[in-house]
Amino acid sequence: MGHKIIISGGGTGGHVFPAIAIANALRRIQPDIEILFVGANGRMEMEKVPAAGYEIVGLDIQGIDRFSWLNNLVLPFKLIKSLWKARKVIKRFGAQAAVGVGGFASGPLLIVANRLGIPILIQEQNSFAGKTNKMLGKDAQKICVAYDGMNKFFPADKILLTGNPIRRAAVDIEGKKKEALDFFNLWEGRNTVLIMGGSLGAGTLNRFMLKSFEKIVDRPDIQVIWQCGSMYYEEVMSLLELREGGIPSKIHVVPFLERMDYAYAAADVIVARAGAGTISELCMVGKPAILVPSPNVAEDHQTKNAQALVSKGAALTIADDMALDNLLEMVLRLLTDEEQCAALSREIKKMALPDADEVIAREVLKLIA
Repeated sequence: MGHKIIISGGGTGGHVFPAIAIANALRRIQPDIEILFVGANGRMEMEKVPAAGYEIVGLDIQGIDRFSWLNNLVLPFKLIKSLWKARKVIKRFGAQAAVGVGGFASGPLLIVANRLGIPILIQEQNSFAGKTNKMLGKDAQKICVAYDGMNKFFPADKILLTGNPIRRAAVDIEGKKKEALDFFNLWEGRNTVLIMGGSLGAGTLNRFMLKSFEKIVDRPDIQVIWQCGSMYYEEVMSLLELREGGIPSKIHVVPFLERMDYAYAAADVIVARAGAGTISELCMVGKPAILVPSPNVAEDHQTKNAQALVSKGAALTIADDMALDNLLEMVLRLLTDEEQCAALSREIKKMALPDADEVIAREVLKLIA
């Protein structure tokens, strides 16, 4: 009988996809292992984890609402209920180790696991540690990080620099450029720009595309893959369909990129948010990138993520409030600068840590041995 591991956290793709990658690595190393996920009800993990072939239990937990104190009144009750349910889940499953990847659900689960004497591993994706992970760091046996200098958040003797686990299928782009362009109905010989707003979409990048749409259409040398996010898709499409001539085939709009490998393979330049998972994938695919950090994240951690690359000449960045007016010029300039594109590709590839999932999986198994 294999070991029993419980993995908790989620909320965004930046938490969910690394969690699934760790689970997949555990299965590769120990095929008879039993893995149970714990997520937050209503969040994307409740859909993505079962789709990846794993069982998940949902906790009725939420984060602090910065805009409505009324919503925060129920937080203590939800936390107590989640702690009680987490205890029940852990005991019924018989977990031998617990992995937290950040996000609402990892808090209650790891608190209870620690109280029950179950060893804990935390995986911190960002260069600025999240609140939940910082709080739990003192109780963890091992903390796997993706950036140097994380001893300002965690005990130095517990830290292991592993990089972020990535979706292996998403970065498998070798030799796929032609089939990728065909998949998106795009042309060879044109510069392809990939606009990615992350798993939930990005309002700023969508507004930028809507504002720049006609200028991009008028450029015969440019085509775009635009991932706008499912919550924005209907609004974006309804606005574009009002346009005389509709949406030209050179601009491919999707809510979510199911074939991430094709999107990366087709791209000559990538414009993206600076979430940790996105950055880890960009390091693997090695394409020139312009990062537009989201200002709507805790501790402004995306700006810190982006700066970690910019400081090594591995990416360009532009502030969110500057993107609407200046991003198009930045993209066009980069597309015509072969030397800078080559330098950015070379430097970002140096930052890739391709085996993070397996390194972390082996650390999890060491906790049980």
